[in-house]
Amino acid sequence: MSVVERAELAAAVRDLLREHCTEADVRRVMRTDEGFDRDLWNKLAAQGVAGLIIDPDYGGVGLGAQELEAVAEATGAALLPAPFLSSAVFATALIQAAGSDDDKARLLPGLADGSSIGTVAATGPRGTWAPDGVAVQAVQQDAEYRLTGSAHYVLDGQIADVVIVVAKPEEGIALFEVPVDAPGFDRTAATVFDPTVRLSTYAFRQTPARRIGSGGWAAVEHALSLTVIALAGEQVGGTRRLFDITVEYLKTRIQFGRPIGSFQSIKHMAADLLLEVESATSAAQYAAAQFDADPAGADGPVALAGFACADAYHTTAMQSIQMHGGIGFTWEHPAHLFLRRARSGRQLFGSSRDHRERYLASKGA
Repeated sequence: MSVVERAELAAAVRDLLREHCTEADVRRVMRTDEGFDRDLWNKLAAQGVAGLIIDPDYGGVGLGAQELEAVAEATGAALLPAPFLSSAVFATALIQAAGSDDDKARLLPGLADGSSIGTVAATGPRGTWAPDGVAVQAVQQDAEYRLTGSAHYVLDGQIADVVIVVAKPEEGIALFEVPVDAPGFDRTAATVFDPTVRLSTYAFRQTPARRIGSGGWAAVEHALSLTVIALAGEQVGGTRRLFDITVEYLKTRIQFGRPIGSFQSIKHMAADLLLEVESATSAAQYAAAQFDADPAGADGPVALAGFACADAYHTTAMQSIQMHGGIGFTWEHPAHLFLRRARSGRQLFGSSRDHRERYLASKGA
């Protein structure tokens, strides 16, 4: 897809979200039990967002990381409360990377058209998003497997009807599908700082499961890289949107007879934030381009995007509240919604410290 076509795709998603995912919509949806608007998700699925990276043979659009990142910038700017990262990215990428042809034919069409919502239970209470953090054990009993243990920080875990679990059988890491009504399977909604990002804790007690393909941690790592790229795109979109809101305020807020944006100290703060926005944008888009060119060799750029975009988002959110003055400290101001999303994203799929360590490891340091 050309740069122009990619921009048009992102613009189409942005236009839909401007109409159906306003700040008022976000505040309304985040107070509901499900935490997302199914009607809006169906509209996004009709645009191809739910099946963006799914192969056309299974009802998807078949696009790459660069298109995914561009669309994620639009969803991040709108603070979209929907299973985009969990279902349209992580679950679909993992099934495509590790699933058999039968698994893909059975699971991917529903994820592509939005009729199913997927999630991945991949890490334990430590939240390391690494093999040593997997806390679910798998034991084979005749023709089936039984899972025991717990998974934490499961994104959109309460609304998912396609549940993929990363577990440890005797031979290492493997992937399993667990029916939502399976015996011994309990899911509990976690208390979250950001009500637009819902997390769950899964518990398994001798829960029957079906093995997915023959892939192991390499497939999980592949899917995680795509998910980190999408998260980085969302963080870029949120960072830029909040910067634009702040600059508009600086132009219109009058103090001492002049716009506060004309004060030298405020100009310096705005210039620093612009640098954060542009640096994060470059990091996310470079990671996506490198992943499309060579997924196996993109560890460094993906890790760089993982910490650079998260930190830029958080810095911009904190500074934006300061620059808005008293009104910025009120819950009614949208800056707080962006701050909560920025803080939740700093830990999701790896902390900034984790990504820095992976970046250094990719450089042989």
